[in-house]
Amino acid sequence: MKNSSIPIKRITLLTAIAGLIGPASPVLAQSTATTNVWTQPGIIGTVAVLLLVVVSVALLAIVRLARVVQQLNTQPDDEREREFEETIANLTPPQLALILERRNAMTTHLSGVELAGDSYAHDELGLVNHVTTDMHAPLVAEKKRTYHSSDVAQPLIQLVSAYLVCATFWLVFGTLVGWYVGVKFVRPDVDHLEWLSFGRLRPVHTNMVFWGWTSLAMLGLGYFVVARTGNTRLFSYRLGWVSLLLINASVIIGSICLMMGINNGGGEYREYVWPVMILFAIGLIIAFVNFYQTVARRSTGEIYISNWYMLAGLVWAITLSVIGYLPFYQNGLGETVIQGYYMHMGVGMWFMTFTLGLVYYFLPMSINKPIYSYSLGVLAFWTQLLFYSLIGTHHYVFSPLAWWLQTIAIVFSAGMFIPVLAGTTNFLMTLKGSSKHIADSYSLPFLLVGILFYFVGSVQGSMQAFRFTNLVWHFTDFNVAHSHITMYGIVAFLLWGCIYTVAPRFLGREPKQLLVGVHFWLALIGLLAYVVPLMVGGTLKGLSWMADKPFLESVVLMAPFWLWRAIGGTLMLLSHLVFAYNLYDMLLRKPVVRTSLPRLTSLAHV
Repeated sequence: MKNSSIPIKRITLLTAIAGLIGPASPVLAQSTATTNVWTQPGIIGTVAVLLLVVVSVALLAIVRLARVVQQLNTQPDDEREREFEETIANLTPPQLALILERRNAMTTHLSGVELAGDSYAHDELGLVNHVTTDMHAPLVAEKKRTYHSSDVAQPLIQLVSAYLVCATFWLVFGTLVGWYVGVKFVRPDVDHLEWLSFGRLRPVHTNMVFWGWTSLAMLGLGYFVVARTGNTRLFSYRLGWVSLLLINASVIIGSICLMMGINNGGGEYREYVWPVMILFAIGLIIAFVNFYQTVARRSTGEIYISNWYMLAGLVWAITLSVIGYLPFYQNGLGETVIQGYYMHMGVGMWFMTFTLGLVYYFLPMSINKPIYSYSLGVLAFWTQLLFYSLIGTHHYVFSPLAWWLQTIAIVFSAGMFIPVLAGTTNFLMTLKGSSKHIADSYSLPFLLVGILFYFVGSVQGSMQAFRFTNLVWHFTDFNVAHSHITMYGIVAFLLWGCIYTVAPRFLGREPKQLLVGVHFWLALIGLLAYVVPLMVGGTLKGLSWMADKPFLESVVLMAPFWLWRAIGGTLMLLSHLVFAYNLYDMLLRKPVVRTSLPRLTSLAHV
């Protein structure tokens, strides 16, 4: 389809933003917005939600900086006095009597080894004020300690830990591949090896982070949730290990095949050939049996809503694995329809649905209060199943597909406002009044950012389905930015929040608070440095095509934006290395000092 030439303005808000991101060029000046761009609902809405993210992150940074300055200026005596008053106000009469008895003791003798060696700290006299293995850093607000949950079965801890460790390995490896792919946009001649070509490495990156990192992290956390919500033992630990082995084998063999040029013919996110993908499908089927049987054997009356989401996500993932690879109806336009269905349903009905189920458990767990509304959760669940199942073909607006099929996809994309608003409202109302908890926690900031991006990314995706915005952004780098908002800004941040919630409870090992903060800010700033330039540059590229400019001009136009893509990717890779160390710190490293002090906990800061 050939687009008619349209008038071009010389100066617009879009080029002003672009000028802040990359150096001006003649091509950039020419590839600007049309006279009616800013009257389009999809464009207006996208700019609004993008500004929501930027302003929210800026406010968060300002608040954090203000607290650092306040902390540096606060007198230590005033701080101790305030903490003492808060502690005294919360003491029970027996605790207060015990303190007074200890304070009135005439003589006190210490052996000098109360906190020495590998044994547990023991302080019968109540003299220890605070125990920590971390030096205080003013850049990070001191977080509340997460104590060891002794009622978690050891086999479950080992199984979940194995899933998380494997997932983190694929996260680091897959991001490294993606970072190298980003470098190729800046230095295309960095190598001349066919197995390192962009066409082979790009699907290695996407499939590795999809099926290796995200899927394994979700399943590992899901095994913990399904057992805890049902107040029962996991149906089969053996099946859990078999599923882990099959999925890892699928990612390993699939990655090797892709680098050798053995692929499924270019279908996005289904580049693995069917013998490889069948290993993944069998792993999912085994996981579903394990989840379903655990829920069936629950000792509780109702099925908690997290299990609804997780079981539904597994059913859809298994269905997609079958539909996406059956060959007999995938000819011509039939393959196009299936590709849109597979690609979009994989993100929305596997990754998003399962992760939302995890949030319905770990968010209340993090702030020790119930979810705001069970009814809103049910509404979001059923409307997501209703609307999401028919929106895949909005990727093929203006294609030879039937016009009515495109229209249905657009209408159902707009219908996604209902589950997104229901879910976002439920999460934010659950967090209402918990600002102190957010400041005291290193998991809640990840969950909060993930919830924010859940609203922003989902709303922006619905607006991108409109015909005009689709005309501007299709086939441009804007779609790369959108996919990273969803799979990284939403799914990855929510998974990190869940992991930081549960992992310290397994063995009672806390990550270093400063490194958790480094992970959070590197990932968040890296994501923004990645997606904002690509959204601006992708828009300019689309407008350049609509104005019938030569294709080569759009390539030159994107040069500064691809540089920012590489910078953002570098920051994200660094954040993943820090996260990998944090996970090692929580699950694998032998602790130097163990501080299980229930008596000191009740008398903290006294």
